[in-house]
Amino acid sequence: MRSDTKTRILKAGAGIVLQKGFFNTGLAEVLEKAKVPKGSFYFYFKNKEDFGLQLIDLFAGYLASNAQGFYLNEKLSPLEKVRNLFKWQAESFQKSDFKGGCPIGNLSLEMGDRNPAFRKKLNQVFVDLKKNLAKQLEQAKKVGELSEEIDVEETTDFIFNSWEGTLMQMKVSKSLTPHEVFDRMIFEKLLDKSRFNKNIIRRTSR
Repeated sequence: MRSDTKTRILKAGAGIVLQKGFFNTGLAEVLEKAKVPKGSFYFYFKNKEDFGLQLIDLFAGYLASNAQGFYLNEKLSPLEKVRNLFKWQAESFQKSDFKGGCPIGNLSLEMGDRNPAFRKKLNQVFVDLKKNLAKQLEQAKKVGELSEEIDVEETTDFIFNSWEGTLMQMKVSKSLTPHEVFDRMIFEKLLDKSRFNKNIIRRTSR
């Protein structure tokens, strides 16, 4: 019962924070949506900051779970898994009228330079998500889908940085066009093995 109440508070808060931001979310609003008394909040959370830190864990688990749903699909190649994941995220964003976006990215922009505890936890979430993506790129190398010359760590960082910018552009343009550009640049140029190998040949033949 107690764990169910805590989960209900976190899920209620997650929806509000995703739409309004952490600072603009009031505890009274969260408790009203969760339909729990104020005393219940302080039973599970020390204060609003503690609530926010645990909310990051909830968001992180959600993002990791969604990614694993694609990464574990044995019918797809490693790069197909990654490409389909980003496509699904873009289409889901469109269905929500481009409201919300990446909860970790949003909180990083809002809290990353204001609260050291938030910054540390948010950074760790990105580290973990990037590790899982890097594993897919490494697997793509093993099966010959990705050039051996690709630096997986730098490429993973670039993809994540590009994706967060893509989400912001989709939000303000209310369009899937930024995703379409992201998709072409990443999967048809950056990660395209034949293009990469041609560039290597050009450089070495000079």
